[in-house]
Amino acid sequence: MGVFFYNIFLALYRLALFVMRPFHSKARMMVRGRRQLFSQLEAAIGNGGDIIWVHCASLGEFEQGRPLIDALRKMGTKQRILLTFFSPSGYEAKKNYDGADWVFYLPFDSARNAKRFLELVQPSLVIFVKYEFPNFSIGQPHRKEQ
Repeated sequence: MGVFFYNIFLALYRLALFVMRPFHSKARMMVRGRRQLFSQLEAAIGNGGDIIWVHCASLGEFEQGRPLIDALRKMGTKQRILLTFFSPSGYEAKKNYDGADWVFYLPFDSARNAKRFLELVQPSLVIFVKYEFPNFSIGQPHRKEQ
């Protein structure tokens, strides 16, 4: 039942982005950046495989994950690195980042898009960089052990 409501929310979110794009620059970038995304991915990646996929929602998450990407490169990995972003703040700032072989927006979340993306990319390793830790932000005081 939760997935049903999640998918309804996502449909409404995408609709809101399309409605807001003439008036809001971030909404415009999010929609424009995903236009023809799969054909661009296919042209760039080809048959996929042997790819490390690193996803960062925005620029803050990228800055957290960057040392890991840099370490993978320094180790001399032969795997290609695909970096994806959800938000324009990360994508626009790092679309030319040379630590990754490709930088793209993440497709909007849907079962169809997820299946298509994974079939195209065929990642051998997936890394999601997550900045928020909700259970750590509830303001619980730390107790000293005695």
